[in-house]
Amino acid sequence: MIEKPYPPIGDYAFISDCHSVALVSSCGSIDWCCMPRVDAASVFGRLLDWQRGGYCQVAPQDEAATAFQSYLEGTLVLCTTFRTEGAEARVIDFFVMRPGGALKPQKQLIRIIEGVRGKVEFLIEVTPRFDYGEVRPWIRHQAARVHSAIGGNDGLLLVADRDLEVDTTNHRFLKEVSVREQERFRLAIEFVRPEELEFELPRTPEPEDLDSRLEETLRWWRRWSGQVKLPSTHRTDVIRSALVLKGLTHAPTGAIAAAATTSLPETPGGERNWDYRYSWIRDASLSSRSLTEIGFVDEADGFRRFVQRSAAGSAHELQIMYGVGGERRLTEILLKLDGYRGARPVRIGNAAANQLQLDAYGTLVDLSWRWHQRGHSPDDDYWRFLVDLVEVSCERWEQPDQGIWEIRGRAKHFVHSKVMCWVAVDRGLRLAEESLRKAPSARWKKVRRQIRAAIEEKGYDRRRGVFTQAFGVKAMDASLLLLPIVGFLPWSDERMLRTTDAIMEELMLDGLVLRYRVDKLDDGLTGEEGFFLPCSFWLVEVLARQERHDQATKIFDRAASTGSELGLFSEEYDSKHDQMLGNYPQALTHLSHIAAAVALSETGVLLEAEPD
Repeated sequence: MIEKPYPPIGDYAFISDCHSVALVSSCGSIDWCCMPRVDAASVFGRLLDWQRGGYCQVAPQDEAATAFQSYLEGTLVLCTTFRTEGAEARVIDFFVMRPGGALKPQKQLIRIIEGVRGKVEFLIEVTPRFDYGEVRPWIRHQAARVHSAIGGNDGLLLVADRDLEVDTTNHRFLKEVSVREQERFRLAIEFVRPEELEFELPRTPEPEDLDSRLEETLRWWRRWSGQVKLPSTHRTDVIRSALVLKGLTHAPTGAIAAAATTSLPETPGGERNWDYRYSWIRDASLSSRSLTEIGFVDEADGFRRFVQRSAAGSAHELQIMYGVGGERRLTEILLKLDGYRGARPVRIGNAAANQLQLDAYGTLVDLSWRWHQRGHSPDDDYWRFLVDLVEVSCERWEQPDQGIWEIRGRAKHFVHSKVMCWVAVDRGLRLAEESLRKAPSARWKKVRRQIRAAIEEKGYDRRRGVFTQAFGVKAMDASLLLLPIVGFLPWSDERMLRTTDAIMEELMLDGLVLRYRVDKLDDGLTGEEGFFLPCSFWLVEVLARQERHDQATKIFDRAASTGSELGLFSEEYDSKHDQMLGNYPQALTHLSHIAAAVALSETGVLLEAEPD
């Protein structure tokens, strides 16, 4: 079975251990894998350069074989079923999960070939390439069934049921394997540091040890996913979104990475390519709502605590994103790679970390307000930081910024940014009152009135009766859908009803929503964009809360249809060519998918619960 270069983005499945991540194609090839962290350099990366990136493929030698992928129920354990004439086998892929793995992960990816009926012959190819394809590793046979690949400060330890063939010319490992019914062949790939192999090899796990790790991993995921609380017909899909978000979570810190990949293009072959393997402050607010509403309070609070730790003490130097460990320096670098289907540049790091985005202040204060509503008020130290955040919002709200979409063109007075400054002051006042905290309340109330007055005067088109993208601009922007979500307006305020209708009229095509029109906003980039999937789900939530149930359901179904057969969503979608765009899987889309499903359920659209 031969994989054609650069399969569609939606062809890939996602697996993770809440540290490392990998994408597995339907042909059984791991074409993207970052270990030991989501933002580490790839060890398999031909997704971004088919010739140089490296891969790990386990596939039938019969070129006529067909494949079908599914997750084992309630888990991120992937099963790829291969069928040949008269025979069938499956490959089970997973990162090992275990109790205590948040701080001491196994750092091991296991691939199990299992015969179902007849005889299927497989070819295993393991071609590691470290540092985004820059390093062709030194590969060795270390001991019986044990092999290693090391280069720079990266290393992989491979353990198989039988010895692999070492191809030193091409820096890879090969193995032909045949399996019959109920037979298994196992391959374990563990991340190690090269110096660890200089002194003593780790104990070689026996085949039954690897089987036990599969069972333990299944139990771990099913215990976790069993907590979901959503009585709706979309329960299964919501569980899948929750599992993706858990997989994008960096267990030691609670940070949720925006996506598992870098530089998957928003424009086919274009330059709108970004590294999303970091953690955005604004995602924390949405995760606090979405995950809490379906029962995952610990995960929502873990993200909240990560953001507060990373940002605390730095109100004036607040960043809009951090590394998943809390790192501030996310220097953007261009790599000399071909890019996914020729889309260049390929970037690691993200220069947007240094942008001024005024919504970050409101996000942080709103997070504390939501946590207070669950019975936890800020302590003295954190209250001082919150006061600083509100004060900075009061100082800076009149400045232009790059906005929620991180434009790389000229800064503007975006309405959403102003609204989030209003949120910062509003939530600060509420916290001060309910927590009996000292605050310059009179001055804050004055600024809150000033911000609202400016928005309603300069960010509102009186002729049409709608809010607009920015002060003095007539264009619409899908971020305006967040106004009632953050409490700036009631859901059914007449102005919000008209704004919602204007967004559908001007930004919606083929049942999906653009975040803005590139011909009406100089975002500093060339090329078009696809439909921004989170915005479509925001629209569903707004319509559901406005009791426009038929429209909400129709758009929800259309947006949900853009997911992969496994229920994974990218950032954007190209309806003309029926393909996913942007980094994948995308946390913001999955968060918004959950929020939309909850809104439909709570407003009575989805009443019939699936049986457990």
